[in-house]
Amino acid sequence: MNWRDRISVDPRICHGQACVKGTRVLVSVVLDSLAANETPAAIAAAYHITLEDVQAALLYAAELAKERIVPFSADVA
Repeated sequence: MNWRDRISVDPRICHGQACVKGTRVLVSVVLDSLAANETPAAIAAAYHITLEDVQAALLYAAELAKERIVPFSADVA
């Protein structure tokens, strides 16, 4: 799957934040829901999106993680 087919960034929609195409469901909301241990099926049902949209949000986030390095303090274990 190509996440670009399902995720859009448009300054006229949701202030330019990444969202599921054709909706105002933010990628960050999908990711927060996954992090809160919601199932992909529950997220899809709650926001009226598809399981593929949930997967695309995760793939988009993975791509972002490859693009930058987040420094960690040497004091953090």
